[in-house]
Amino acid sequence: MAENQDSSQEKTEEPTQRKLDKAREDGKVISSKEMFVFTTMAMALLMLSLMGGVADFGLKQWRVMFQFDSKSIEGGAGLIGLTQVNEFVIVITLIVGVPLIVVVLLTQLMVGGINFAPKSFSFKGNRLNPIAGLGRIFSTKGLVELGKSILKVVLLFSIAAYVIYRLLPELIWISSGTLRESLRMFNYSFPLLLAALLVALLLIAAIDYAWQFYSHQKSLKMSRQELKDESKQTDGSPEVKAKIRRMQMEQAQATARERTSIDQVSEATAVITNPTHFAVAVRYVPGEMTAPTVVAAGRGAIARDIIAKAESHQITVFQSKMLARALYFTARIGAEIPEKLYNALAVALAYIYRVDRGEMLEAPEIELPEDMLFNEQGQQWKPEDG
Repeated sequence: MAENQDSSQEKTEEPTQRKLDKAREDGKVISSKEMFVFTTMAMALLMLSLMGGVADFGLKQWRVMFQFDSKSIEGGAGLIGLTQVNEFVIVITLIVGVPLIVVVLLTQLMVGGINFAPKSFSFKGNRLNPIAGLGRIFSTKGLVELGKSILKVVLLFSIAAYVIYRLLPELIWISSGTLRESLRMFNYSFPLLLAALLVALLLIAAIDYAWQFYSHQKSLKMSRQELKDESKQTDGSPEVKAKIRRMQMEQAQATARERTSIDQVSEATAVITNPTHFAVAVRYVPGEMTAPTVVAAGRGAIARDIIAKAESHQITVFQSKMLARALYFTARIGAEIPEKLYNALAVALAYIYRVDRGEMLEAPEIELPEDMLFNEQGQQWKPEDG
């Protein structure tokens, strides 16, 4: 039994959309540092190749800014040249920095999506726990990071050593050449070295992304019990849902009975109303019936239909707010009224009988037992409630 319970708690189920959304709110999205390194290096290589044609122009501008003579120094041209240097550096920084920032954002968008989660900025005390920190270092994730770092060092060092070894005969003569020749050699060898390193970085980035995706999905997996608990939180427990469906079905059946009972209003002796919210049609024939019987009942639109039909059949409509509520909430259509309402309804029927005979009488005060007093929602009502 215990084994079955333990196995049921294993996180083997895929995360629900609610779990994924909550993880994003907490700042838990897929992110690969190695993918950022690869894309930024690739962008740097692309920019280096595109800027090769303007390198000579940039060097000329840079050289002009640092050419001074005695006249230009005395005339304040030095400060103007320094300002130009600052402007030149800012422009170059923007030209290089903006594309790199765009690449970083696009990389995160493709890897795990851009997500701003304020919860991730909150203070987490468990981060200060040295035991928990050691656990993270010697965990599976820590071992993977260690293996990834070793692979990165071995691959990058090997590829860099191989490329430099192939270029070594040409690199030896750099010191004996001119600056222009050295820059041309650098413009050829450095992109070649970067391109070779990018091959290794692509492999490392692919491995890192696969691991990050796997570990992210694994951390969000749910047990069957968690799925059940989440289902209860979102949709309610099966017992509550069954009760709601049962109540809805009973309400629908009650409404159908009330609608059908309108056809029986013509047989009623009187209709008790509140004055339009509730309507209960009762039938009582002395000597034939032991107690009054409800032949129709309804509220809202059905109550108005009952009253209209009663008036069309010249059946007396008597207004008694509390009696109408009591009859509606305690009596059933087709059944006798509760015994506790005998006296109250007898007073009302006696008044109706005498009015139907043409007597001019004031409407009587209908008194009901305290447990027969209800508000419009069917809840117990007390006189002090107003």
